[in-house]
Amino acid sequence: MSQLLSKLASSDKHGEASPYFDGWKAYDNNPYHPTHNPHGVIQMGLAENQLCSDLIKEWIRKNPQASICTAEGIDSFSDIAVFQDYHGLKQFRQAIAAFMERARGGRVSFEVERVVMSGGATGANETLMFCLADPGDAFLVPTPYYAAFDRDLRWRTGIRIIPVECNSSNNFQVTKQALESTYLKAQETGIKIKGLIIANPSNPLGTSLDRETLESLVSFINDKQIHLVCDEIYAATVFAEPKFISVAEIILEMVHVNRDLIHIVYSLSKDMGLPGFRVGVVYSYNDVVVSCARKMSSFGLVSSQIQSFVAAMLSDQRFVDNILVEVSKRVAKRHHMFTEGLEEMGISCLRSNAGLYVLMDLRQMLKDQTFESEIALWRVIINKVKINISPGSSFHCSEPGWFRVCFANMDEDTLQIGLERIKDFVLGDKASKNKNCNCICNNKRENKKRKSFQKNLKLSFSSMMYDEHVRSPKLMSPHSPLLRA
Repeated sequence: MSQLLSKLASSDKHGEASPYFDGWKAYDNNPYHPTHNPHGVIQMGLAENQLCSDLIKEWIRKNPQASICTAEGIDSFSDIAVFQDYHGLKQFRQAIAAFMERARGGRVSFEVERVVMSGGATGANETLMFCLADPGDAFLVPTPYYAAFDRDLRWRTGIRIIPVECNSSNNFQVTKQALESTYLKAQETGIKIKGLIIANPSNPLGTSLDRETLESLVSFINDKQIHLVCDEIYAATVFAEPKFISVAEIILEMVHVNRDLIHIVYSLSKDMGLPGFRVGVVYSYNDVVVSCARKMSSFGLVSSQIQSFVAAMLSDQRFVDNILVEVSKRVAKRHHMFTEGLEEMGISCLRSNAGLYVLMDLRQMLKDQTFESEIALWRVIINKVKINISPGSSFHCSEPGWFRVCFANMDEDTLQIGLERIKDFVLGDKASKNKNCNCICNNKRENKKRKSFQKNLKLSFSSMMYDEHVRSPKLMSPHSPLLRA
């Protein structure tokens, strides 16, 4: 059969054979519901922002004319439903440019004519790869990086990803030394490096890059005359210092920078919580890239109905200012609620200031410091604890034992149930029996008990994981949220 199909169709380079997607399948096969399926898998592997949907619903109720599918907006139906070319509605691009500016604190402006629409950030990233590189060319990407980059950047374009290894000794911050070393090794093996791709804020780290680091990255690509693609889709989720700094700000301040090498990816999926709208943006300072990307956008347009609605909503400056404040405030509250709950169990996370997730440190729970033990622990969490979280290895993390856990795609009740399941797994019945006693223990005694428990937990988990002979979850149903995304 494979001989009848293209190499693309018959290959396995999509990246679906990964624990990242296996977790989605496990959830899809047995989704948690508070009444219909209370023992199902809780989805904590989806970086989705549902924290401000009430504000959007309220705006829709007050502005029914924004939709052509209402009695108040139907007069615009004929203008919007007719053919629209790949430039998109001008009012849509104007609204997107203004929103990008406001989401960056008004410290930088964006030209409307450089806004190119795409089918979500996935389409925007792939479009840039088609514009910047040929099959076999490579991009440097610091680790750990977004698991689906392997699909978004490589699958159809034929480009290669060269990981730049970062580690926990400096909170996984990318250094110029690591970039230089990786770049040199790639050149020595004949690999053509076309650019550097970064996510700022980072997925899965939940950290934003400071000014010094960004300047270092721009200097690096400028010296090498290679491209810099900055994925900034979590810009408005920053809730603590350092504040978000766009690469657009950096190049305004630096002299002798070749702006033709700078490109930004943005979307409304994370900051606004509208992933189903598939609103993605390519913003390039390179005129040729803008022209090419716009022509290519024919293969992934945003529907004119969505363009019209988004333009109306984002043109309401009072609404935009309010939701940007609320997103940051509500992400901060949810982050605190979740990390505080983990801390009470003795579980720490990488210190973060952005994103819809945390990088949870379960290294002390591994049988040994290997990725095999990480996957074994992950399978226990999926199949026994009934929580879908993503192992660090699916993000190409250099160290085993880190797990990305999402906290913004559910209500508080579900989050608390998730925490209780983690607590039951980590602490067991011993936690509730000794609750009163623990309250009066001094810190030294508490730390001693925790270390002793964690040692016993390793032994308990070791025996548990050898009992786990669970096959990979079944393929997703046609109604899977992964397929819809």
